[in-house]
Amino acid sequence: MVSKLQTWLEGINLEILLDIGIAAAIFIIFIIFRKIFSTYLFKLIVKLTKKAPTEVLTNIMLAFEGPIRALFVIIGIYLAFLYLSLSSISSVLLIRVLRSVLVILVAWGLYNLSSTSSSFFERLARKLNIEVDKIILPFLSKLLRFIIIVMAISIIASEWEYNVGGFVAGLGLGGLAFALAAQESLKNFFGGVVIITEKPFSIGDWIKTPSVEGVVEDITFRSTKIRTFAQALVTVPNSTLANEPITNWTKMGKRQITFNLRIAYDTPRHKIKACVKRIDKMLRNHEGIDQDFILVRFDEFKTDCLEIFLYFFTKTTSWEEYLRVREDVNLKIMEILEIEGVSIAFPSQNIYLEKKTTE
Repeated sequence: MVSKLQTWLEGINLEILLDIGIAAAIFIIFIIFRKIFSTYLFKLIVKLTKKAPTEVLTNIMLAFEGPIRALFVIIGIYLAFLYLSLSSISSVLLIRVLRSVLVILVAWGLYNLSSTSSSFFERLARKLNIEVDKIILPFLSKLLRFIIIVMAISIIASEWEYNVGGFVAGLGLGGLAFALAAQESLKNFFGGVVIITEKPFSIGDWIKTPSVEGVVEDITFRSTKIRTFAQALVTVPNSTLANEPITNWTKMGKRQITFNLRIAYDTPRHKIKACVKRIDKMLRNHEGIDQDFILVRFDEFKTDCLEIFLYFFTKTTSWEEYLRVREDVNLKIMEILEIEGVSIAFPSQNIYLEKKTTE
C-alpha cells in the first residue's frame, strides 16, 4: 500500500500542483474581494453618491452593481489561468474570451442604466424647456436598449473576426423574405410610429375605440396595453389602433350633460315658464357648471308628456366629480318642481272606450 502511494506521488509533478494551488488561491482572493465590495465598499459608494445634487451617479452605480460583482470573478479566473502559463494559442483564446466578457458586462450595465433613461430624458427636457410627450420616452428607452444589444453583438463578433459586413449584406439579400415573414410585426411597428407622431393619446389617458375602452398603461413597438374599467388588461396591436377611430375622453376640456325633463301634460303654461326660468338660473349660479353655454328650453309636445330640454357642461372632466355635480343638479331640479307643484311624467297611455248605444 505504501509503495503504491509512493509510486503515485512520484508520478505527480509537485510544481504543477503548486501552480494550481496558487491559481486557486488567486481566484479565492478575488472572490473575497467581491464579497468585501458587495458588503461594505459598494454600499458606502452609493451612500456618498446619494449626497450628490443629481441622481445620475447613484443610477450608474446601481446599474453597474451586478457587472462589477461579476468582474471580480472574471478577473480572478483570468489571472488564475494567466499564472498557469498557458500556451500561446490558449493565451490568445483567453484574451478573446476576456474581452468578449468585458463587452458583455459593459453592455449589461448600460442596459440596466437605460431602464432609468426615461426619467433622465424627462429631467433633461424639463431643464431645456422642451415639451416631450410621455409616449416618446418609453420608446427612447427601448430604442436605447436595442442599440446597446446590437453594438455589443457587433463588437463581440468583430473580436472573434466574424465578418459583420458580410452579415449585413446577407441581411440585404434576405430582406424581402424577412419583410414577408414579419409583415404583421412591421405593420404594428409603423402603427406605433403613427401613434407617436399623431399623438391621439398618451399613457394614462382614458380612450375608447370600437374594440376596447379603458386607460392606456403602456405603449410598445408592437402593441398598446389598456386597462379596462373591469380591471382587465387588454393588449391591442398598434396596427389595429392606428386604423380605428379613437375617442380620447381625457382630452375633454369640460363634460357634457344633456337630457329631456318630462313633465305632466296638465302642467299650466305659467308653471312651465317658471320652471324653465328657475332651472336656468340655478344652472347659471352653480359652481360646478361651465357658464359658456347653457340651454334650458321648453322643447316639445310628446304623446304622453311635455319636455323641457337641458344642455350644459360641467367644469370638471373627472368621472367621480362629474357624477357628484350631476346628482346635485338633479336634486335641485326636483326641488324646483316640488316648489312649483309640477309633477314628473311617466310613460302612460290613455285609452278611451266608446260605448255604443243600441236603438
